Order: sequence, then structure tokens, then C-alpha cells
Amino acid sequence: MVSIYGCKNNENSSPSNEVNPSNQNKVQSISLSVIKGYPHDTSSFTQGLTVYKGKMYEGTGGADYDVVGSKFSRLMQVNIETGKAEKSIQLNPKYFGEGITILNDTLYQLTWREHTVFVYTLPDFKKVKEFPLNTEGWGITTNGKELIVSDGSSNLYFYNPSTFQLMHTQAVTQNGDLSFNLNELEYIDGFVYANQWQQPYIFKIDPNSGQIVGRIDVTQIWERIKKIDPVADVPNGIAYDEHTKKIFITGKKWPELYEVQLGQ
Repeated sequence: MVSIYGCKNNENSSPSNEVNPSNQNKVQSISLSVIKGYPHDTSSFTQGLTVYKGKMYEGTGGADYDVVGSKFSRLMQVNIETGKAEKSIQLNPKYFGEGITILNDTLYQLTWREHTVFVYTLPDFKKVKEFPLNTEGWGITTNGKELIVSDGSSNLYFYNPSTFQLMHTQAVTQNGDLSFNLNELEYIDGFVYANQWQQPYIFKIDPNSGQIVGRIDVTQIWERIKKIDPVADVPNGIAYDEHTKKIFITGKKWPELYEVQLGQ
């Protein structure tokens, strides 16, 4: 999220699950190795990243009330090899774009404070629906049936993709304590992976229990990025190609995107 706004619990984002101190889990440290680096557009304040049917899509932030690289938010189809947008649309400057995900050739894009979800068809990026959202929008992914949303709190929200009706809420815990600043999301092999805003961590979350079962430290990559481009912002962006099993990560205004391999 944008650094001038700290983590804020929305008034209707209280966890629905009581945290049981005795139900503590040990968080496993998951190793990460870089397979390959690719160029990334440093004007992109990356809010959402996903791969669908072999193509990468990226949603960026920016609005007339908060310019973080552009006064416009964008939705793009990006060439992984070059980092260039092959297709792009701009949002109205009153909207600050956030996370994106795709389900059944339908792309969903959150907005940050505007409480609006945009729905597009692929491959034409034709906007066909808008849904209201009762929290801030940060990250979004899908388990193939539901849409899973974060809002910077310790919650994951599960929505019906056809109506955007809230189905249930799951509190996320780390070693028995609530874990906040959940940001960009990706669903990989039954687990939700989440960037922790302003921190060098990606959490592996069991969506059924809300427990963080693994933590990936991207400090070394972040340090490399800051040496290349001191203007680069925080890590944000996880994408998984379910066909090739490749995982990609990047960050806001980063000059590079990485294909990575995770340890067990």
C-alpha cells in the first residue's frame, strides 16, 4: 500500500475467529532461489500480479489524490520477457487500483479506498460489472471457486465471484498472534501466499485455519533492488503459472521481476 497511510483496521474488518493461544503453530522458514530475472517497468506501482493461460497481467496504483508514479492506475497485459505492456487501459484518476485476479476468463480489479471492484472480460479488457466492497481493497486471488481478498488487516475475506457477496471471513495468525498488513495475494497448491506490506516477507497461509505455516524472506532480493534503483519501493507482487509451475515476484516500481523457486 501507499506509505503515507499506515495500517488501519477498517471498522467492519474485525476477525470472525477467536484466536486460541493454545492453538499455536510453528512457522517454517521457506528458502527462495532466483531462477531468472526479467525487466520490469519502474513506473509501475505494482498492486496486483497474476499469470493466466501463459500471459502475465499487472494492476498498478496511482490516482489524482495520491500520485505514486502516475496519476492513473493501469490494468495491463505484460510481456514477461521484455517487461513491456502489450495491452493497457487506464482507470479514471479518481480510482486507485489495487490487486487483480482472474477466474474463468473474467478479471477482477480492486480499488483501494473507493470501495469498488471492477470486473472485465478477457481478452478485450471490457468492463462489464462493478461491485461494492465494504472494506478497503488491497490484494485478491482465487481458489477456483471463491475470490479471496485482503484489506491490510489480519483478515482474509471469501467472496462469491458472481455476486461479490461475502461468504466468510478468516483471521490469519502467526504463532498464535494475529498477523497484520496482509497485502498482495496468490493462491498456490492449496495455500494463500501473501506479501506483508512494508516487510520483506511472503507468508504461506493455510486458508482453512488461517495459520501461517511458512515464511519466505526476500531481504536479499530487496537489497539488490535498492542498490540498482534507490527509488524502488516495497516488495509486492506474486504470480503463479499453474501450467508451468513457475512463480514470479516483483515490487512497486522495481526495475526487475524474478522467476523464483521455493524450498520445501
